[in-house]
Amino acid sequence: MMKSERIAGWRLYVITDSDISGKSHQDAAKAAMAGGADVIQFREKNCSSAELYEIAGELREITRKADVDFIVNDRLDIAQAVDADGVHLGQDDIPISVAREILGPDKIIGGSARYQGEAEQMAQEGVDYLGLGPVYEARSTKHDTVAPQGLDLVRKVKQETTLPIVAIGGIGPENLSFIFEAGADSVAVISAIMKADDITKATRDIKETIENLQPEGNLV
Repeated sequence: MMKSERIAGWRLYVITDSDISGKSHQDAAKAAMAGGADVIQFREKNCSSAELYEIAGELREITRKADVDFIVNDRLDIAQAVDADGVHLGQDDIPISVAREILGPDKIIGGSARYQGEAEQMAQEGVDYLGLGPVYEARSTKHDTVAPQGLDLVRKVKQETTLPIVAIGGIGPENLSFIFEAGADSVAVISAIMKADDITKATRDIKETIENLQPEGNLV
């Protein structure tokens, strides 16, 4: 399956966080995939490169067996080393053009955008999808330097690009309908899943809510 077809099938993009979940990235990913996660992103800021490589390698095997896409946050070197499906890059990370040259045309490259201008720039640089937000105030302990941008950001960017939009920031069951109505193609969820006592159930509940928004599966 081509990468564009894989991304088009994403609805629930789960980002693992061991600090929030109290579980290993591996256990959290297994639980989320059991609940229906379409893609797993590995994000970890507090480990050595050796530790990141070890965890990412295990996640790569886990996700491959489950036929779930695996994205590494920020670390292009780790993504390449473990043959991840792709990498997600922020505004301060290695340029998209360099990442593409290193990873080649078949790997997925996502880019974070906090404003419409950043989304336009990421699109011009050649990302395969846009991680857009924060839409709402984050529920985690992470302190965003950007205020929540609301649904208007999703609507405006949707009008300007054909790239898939993965909305992020404070997303949970209660606001899913608004986000998809605004034009998001998928949602990235951290706290609403990672903080849950039962990660599998929380994931399943969110996935079922998404699927029920449009019985025929057309969420755009």
